[in-house]
Amino acid sequence: MDWSFLDIQAVEWMNIAGRWFHVVSAILWVGTTAFFSWMDRHMEGKAADPAGAVTGELWMVHSGGFYRVEKQRFRAGFMPQMLHWFKWEAAFTWISGVFLLWLVFYRAPGALAAKDSTLSHLLTVHIGLGTLLLGFLAYDFFWNTRLGKNEWIGGLICLAALMGISFGLSRVMDKRAAYLHVGALLGTIMAGNVWMRIIPGQKKIVRAVSQGTEPDPALANRAKQRSQHNTFLAFSVVFLMLSSGHFSGTFGHEWGWALLGGFVVLGWLARRIINLH
Repeated sequence: MDWSFLDIQAVEWMNIAGRWFHVVSAILWVGTTAFFSWMDRHMEGKAADPAGAVTGELWMVHSGGFYRVEKQRFRAGFMPQMLHWFKWEAAFTWISGVFLLWLVFYRAPGALAAKDSTLSHLLTVHIGLGTLLLGFLAYDFFWNTRLGKNEWIGGLICLAALMGISFGLSRVMDKRAAYLHVGALLGTIMAGNVWMRIIPGQKKIVRAVSQGTEPDPALANRAKQRSQHNTFLAFSVVFLMLSSGHFSGTFGHEWGWALLGGFVVLGWLARRIINLH
């Protein structure tokens, strides 16, 4: 008896479960990031605070009542009884994304490499995974340099690098796989920002406050910068994931690598408009 159909069914259900989990995790992550970004931009100064602890407040209406949010600066000796951290949404999104890369491309020889590529399947897999790891390390190093202090110059350099990566991957990988790996690289940068920069910085700040010392403002500034990067990258990642799954006119185009750069800019502009208005 041929039992191969069971393997096909198992892969199909893993695809469904993995994509569902990935999308739901991404919704939670992007939604949280967008909400905090929106709150930061709409905080109103609170002049009636003599101690200067409250830097802004925000009133909202939703469902059955009013919601009041206060933003307080970090100060030595003040520690809330309960703090809510936002990190697992990023971890679950990234883990499920890598699982889907394995399921769709890495698991089966011939699914990843370009048709005219002479590279082995294993080497192409290593190129894909290496792009994710080295891409984040290069990004993290760059934004700690002098060039990274200028958001506009840094953004243009990173955009050019991203288009170069897209061009290079499209020469060794299936074009759809190349687009998905660029999206996965951006997702890896976002997840790395959360787990390698934002959360560790926040933990150091919380530790300093709980010990009665003033926290280093540089930690807060870097966490803020990386959080803003995540906010602007989110729309571009969503587009890349949708286009590579449904619209061959993007990743399959002769100038697909250049179109990718344009879509990243459009995602950035859309996020900026939403942030402001």
